[in-house]
Amino acid sequence: MTTIDNIRNIQISDYDYALPDERIARHPLAAREQCKLLYWHNGRIEDHHFGAVPRLLPPGAMLVYNNTRVINARLRFSKDTGSTIEIFCLEPEAPSDYQLIFQTTSHCEWNCLVGNSKRWKQGTLQHTVEVDGRQITLRATRGERRGNAWVIAFDWDGDVTFASVLDAVGEIPIPPYLNRPTEASDSVDYQTVYSHIDGSVAAPTAGLHFTDELLAECDRRGIVRRELTLHVGAGTFQPVKSEHIGDHEMHVEVFAVSRSLLVELIEERRPVVAVGTTSVRTLESLYYVGQQLADHPDAQPDQLTVRQWMPYTTPCQLSTAQALQHIVDYLDRTGAQTYLGSTQLMIAPGFRYRIIQGMITNFHQPQSTLLLLVSAFVGHDQWRPMYDHALASGYRFLSYGDGSLLLR
Repeated sequence: MTTIDNIRNIQISDYDYALPDERIARHPLAAREQCKLLYWHNGRIEDHHFGAVPRLLPPGAMLVYNNTRVINARLRFSKDTGSTIEIFCLEPEAPSDYQLIFQTTSHCEWNCLVGNSKRWKQGTLQHTVEVDGRQITLRATRGERRGNAWVIAFDWDGDVTFASVLDAVGEIPIPPYLNRPTEASDSVDYQTVYSHIDGSVAAPTAGLHFTDELLAECDRRGIVRRELTLHVGAGTFQPVKSEHIGDHEMHVEVFAVSRSLLVELIEERRPVVAVGTTSVRTLESLYYVGQQLADHPDAQPDQLTVRQWMPYTTPCQLSTAQALQHIVDYLDRTGAQTYLGSTQLMIAPGFRYRIIQGMITNFHQPQSTLLLLVSAFVGHDQWRPMYDHALASGYRFLSYGDGSLLLR
C-alpha cells in the first residue's frame, strides 16, 4: 500500500543515470519533426521519427498542449565601473497579472534573480535602446529581497509597452545545461509554433518538435487539438538536492484552463495525450482543484492552490468527471470562462493519473522531478530500460533533444 511516507522517502539517487555531455543536444535539428521518437506502449518500445506521432496517437485522441510563449526574460545592464549586472525576470509582482504587466507603459515590478548582485549595492541601473523606432531608457531599481530573488522596479519613457521593452532589451533565457550563450536562432528555436501567450522563462520543450504541417496532419486524422496555459518558471531547472524527495520543495506555477476544455474533458471521454510535463501537471492538478471546491464551494482562487503532497494526503472520493464539474460550476457562479489557478504538484511514483492516458515528452535530467513524473506514468521498473534504450540507440537528450510518446 502506497502511503505519504512511502512517497516522501523515495531516494532521488534511485533516479540517477549516466548522461554523457555529448548526448546533450546544444541545438535542435533543422527539421523539427525529423528528430527521433521513442514510442512506449505498455512496456513495448519502438523507434520512430517524430513525424510518426499523428498515426501513433490513439484514434480520436485529444492532444492538449501548452500555448505559453517564452519571454526575453534575461536583461543585462552595464555599470559605469564596467561591471555587468544580469537581471532575470521570474514572475510579475505589480501588477501581478501577466497580461496586465506586459501592457504597462511606464512602470512595473518583477520578482527577479540578480547576477553579480554584489556589484550593485545601490542606485539605479540604466539601459538605452531603440523600441518601435524610439529611443527609450529603461531604469531598474532594486527593492526588497525575497529568498534568493529581489523585487525589481522597472521604469521607462516613450509610451511603449513592457512587452516591447523586453523584446528590444532582453534575451531568451536558454537552459543553463546547454552551457553556451544565447544565439539569435534561439529566439525561434526555443519557441513552439503554437506559442502565443507571453509569460514563460523556459519553453515547454516537448512541443518544440511540432510543425504547422504536423499539426495539420493531426487534424486530418481526426485528432482534436486543445490548448491550455502554464507559465514555466525557472524552478523547472531546480535540481533535487535532498536525499529524499520529501525534503524537496516544488515551485509554484500559474495556469489557465478554459471552461470549454473542462466540459470536453467531462463529456467526450477521448483518450487525452498531454504534450509536455507542464500540460501533464496542469491537467492532473484539475482533479485536486475540483476536490477542494467540493469541500469549499466559496473558496477564493488563492485558497485553491494545488500543494505538492495533496494527491497523497487528500481523501479522493470524487470521480474525475465530478471533480471537473465542480470547477465548471465554480466558473458559472463567478461568470468566468477560464479557470485561473496555481499548482505546486509533485508527481512521483505512487501518483494516480486521473486525466491523461498518454504524454509526449523529451528525455530529462538525471535525479530530476521530471524523471519522477515519467516514472510515475510508465512504472518504476520501466523508466530505466527506456532510458537505457535511448542512450544505446543514439537519442539526443534534454531541451533540444529527441522526444518520446508514452501511452498506456
